[in-house]
Amino acid sequence: MALLPAAMRSILRARSTRVRRAARDLQAGGGGGGSSLLRRWQSSLPQLDHVDRSDDEIDWDNLGFGLTPTDYMYVMRSSPEDLGAFPRGELCRYGNIELSPSSGVLNYAQGLFEGMKAYRRPGRAGYTLFRPEENARRMQFGAERMCMPAPSVDQFVSAVKETVLANRRVPPQGKGGLYLRPLLMGSGPILGLAPAPEYTFLIYAAPVGNYFKEGLAPINLVVDDEFHRAMPGSTGGVKTIANYAPVLKAQMDAKSKGFTDVLYLDSVHKQYLEEVSSCNVFIVKGGVVATPATKGTILPGITRKSVIELARDRGYNYKVEERLVSIDDLIDADEVFCTGTAVVVAPVSTVTNKGRRHEFRTGPDTMSQELYTTLTSIQMGLAEDNKGWTVAVD
Repeated sequence: MALLPAAMRSILRARSTRVRRAARDLQAGGGGGGSSLLRRWQSSLPQLDHVDRSDDEIDWDNLGFGLTPTDYMYVMRSSPEDLGAFPRGELCRYGNIELSPSSGVLNYAQGLFEGMKAYRRPGRAGYTLFRPEENARRMQFGAERMCMPAPSVDQFVSAVKETVLANRRVPPQGKGGLYLRPLLMGSGPILGLAPAPEYTFLIYAAPVGNYFKEGLAPINLVVDDEFHRAMPGSTGGVKTIANYAPVLKAQMDAKSKGFTDVLYLDSVHKQYLEEVSSCNVFIVKGGVVATPATKGTILPGITRKSVIELARDRGYNYKVEERLVSIDDLIDADEVFCTGTAVVVAPVSTVTNKGRRHEFRTGPDTMSQELYTTLTSIQMGLAEDNKGWTVAVD
């Protein structure tokens, strides 16, 4: 224990205190029910693997966007007795979790996830998070749609901070970030189609580099008018796990033909842009920046929201529109780029539609490059944050 950083020792002491308090509270419930609930809570926690994952074996210069295990994850549960609240949270060793075969998430995809990054501060200790309260609110919005309870904003942000501090495998400044994946799932058993009786909130982390194999080089998209990511009245506007497996077929087909990813059209008219598999899309024509409006079928990305605000700050040069963006608008554009937590701002070199390839401007004098530099400088603490977007983790 003496070899651990002071912050880590404090976290582990707090965890131990919470475990003992939870045990007393559960046992105080009386009868076999309290003891049964305690045993279920303890047995479903990840087993301690006692693996010391130091960061000296990671090649930070060639770090891609893959799963590199970290030391700790955060777990919090809401049982029927908690009436929709999340009273207990624990830092646990990173590892497998136990789920009932009839859990709501496995049988009915009752689950949500978020994505966010922590960066090392330049020239000093500590880390920065980018707008974590936005992720918390988006999870709450999605939870309401999926009939799930959700942690409060304060609980969410506090859990994220604890997870960052507990894990040392954060890339050096300029080499990437610590990607954080908060999950909310129906972990309780249910057979009939109904909300699960118990829910688990979990955060794990992994050091990551660039999302696309091209790195910061321009990407190449293909329009798919056969497969659709979402439809009106469905769940395209929330970050549910059910939105992502359906795009894998189209994405794998595209990559087998040499494309980076797929650009999806609306499912009704098949002529308006929606988004790419895991990111939002923008086009630039003259002094106008346009992106598809989020009206239930498009995920309201936090990077998207931030980029819109940054572009509007440059109002003397650019006008920003959230509207229907047709495939013809895209073809006529000067520039195209994608935004997302994983990709940040990714310039698009080409879009292929119906076998015809369309090229767009890329390079240092583009809107996408300007926005990428501005946004990442704020995220990494290299520029002053005049918007209050970053949250310090000490």
